[in-house]
Amino acid sequence: MTTSDAFMAIADPHRRHILEELRRGPKSVNEIAAGLPVSRPAVSQHLKVLLDSGLVNSSSSGTRRIYTLSTPGFLKLNLWLDQFWKT
Repeated sequence: MTTSDAFMAIADPHRRHILEELRRGPKSVNEIAAGLPVSRPAVSQHLKVLLDSGLVNSSSSGTRRIYTLSTPGFLKLNLWLDQFWKT
């Protein structure tokens, strides 16, 4: 499943766990997979959904991909949610 909808992306508990891990700092796929009960390819698929939704960024470091949270992606979520608190 790939989607650009951030709310659909965060609906999955494994993806929420990945986001919580990335909140602690940049991580590789292997570092993220170590904390999840799913395969490394499954973690890569979850990261693809998070990338497509704009919630994470990736960069190359040698042969590894390093993932970080995307502040602009979370800002969009926050702005959308904030409209319900400003009534």
